[in-house]
Amino acid sequence: MNSFEYRNPTKILFGKGKIQKLKDNIPENATILFAYGGGSIKKNGIYDQAMAEIGTYKVIEFSGIEANPRYETLMKAVELGRKEKIDFILAVGGGSVLDAAKFIALAIPYEGGDPWEILVNRTAAKQKMAVPIGAILTLPATGSEMNGNSVISRESSREKLSFGSPLVFPAFSILDPAVVSSLPKIQIANGVIDAFSHVLEQYMTYPADAPIQDNFAEGIMRTLIQIGPKILANPSDEISAGNFMWSCTMALNGLIAQGVPTDWATHMIGHELTALYGIDHAQTLAIIGPNLYRVMFSNKKEKLAQYAERVWDIRVGTLEEKATEGIEKTVDFFHSLGVKTKLSEYTADYKQTAGIIQERFTNRNWLALGENGIVTIEKVKEIVEMSY
Repeated sequence: MNSFEYRNPTKILFGKGKIQKLKDNIPENATILFAYGGGSIKKNGIYDQAMAEIGTYKVIEFSGIEANPRYETLMKAVELGRKEKIDFILAVGGGSVLDAAKFIALAIPYEGGDPWEILVNRTAAKQKMAVPIGAILTLPATGSEMNGNSVISRESSREKLSFGSPLVFPAFSILDPAVVSSLPKIQIANGVIDAFSHVLEQYMTYPADAPIQDNFAEGIMRTLIQIGPKILANPSDEISAGNFMWSCTMALNGLIAQGVPTDWATHMIGHELTALYGIDHAQTLAIIGPNLYRVMFSNKKEKLAQYAERVWDIRVGTLEEKATEGIEKTVDFFHSLGVKTKLSEYTADYKQTAGIIQERFTNRNWLALGENGIVTIEKVKEIVEMSY
């Protein structure tokens, strides 16, 4: 295990009715930007519950944040935030709304020009100021409620880029499992796959003599395998919903990544599929992940075999046979949740995709991805073509 430093400042308020603690966790006299998406929170009652708690504050609403939050939309929020002198952001929604809030939080005080430069130049960690954030999670998936990461799309250039900063960890996040009951099943399936893939990105590398991280990661994956079908069959099962929600949070709050190598090439490639074709984030991970493991098999086979044994209980066969079956079990799991794993099942315009992504990565100088820098541009092209 490698040396590391770890701090997570987010306060979690988990459980039914915790929204009633909202006012206790927002600074007095704050001017709040109330950020949310397409209005589902008004149908499921979350909007009314939140407003009842913060009615004494000055609240400026900003709605219409997309499932893949767009820079063009968020800059309107930035302008509004500057005009109204916002000093607290309340993000109410899923990972997209939380990601949007993080960009807004950095962009409002940004004085260096176009805030998009924060993503292009990867300077988020160097910023000195951000508006504080609180969150009410309505869609478990991304873990954004307990980390400092964000992913933003720009429609004009068809790009999707990420950033991370310790300044944008939510000060608190409210997690009420009851919200899961109102979610469409495709969003639940996407959430399970998103969290599962997050764990794989931090686990499926090479042995690092870190048994606690390995066992923790394997436990999250086994939990998602067990509860995924349950919560899809009965979203009102609050016990399964709670375990689902907490699995998603723990999958990407930084804990299982400490002291171990991590990959993230699947995400970097997957973001391009969303930017190009509007495919749901989790679906892009289901498309790319298994084929990345096939192409990088010789480098990942030890962890693949360990994964097969400990997560899928595959005990018979050679190391290579177990590793191969582990990949197939993963694909079968995604299919069992109703998610397709081939790019051609989402778009008819797939044939030029590998070339486009190869050109984009070259232009950004993303020439050596993965945990050891051996996912080259040529490997990326092979992975994408295999995913057609």
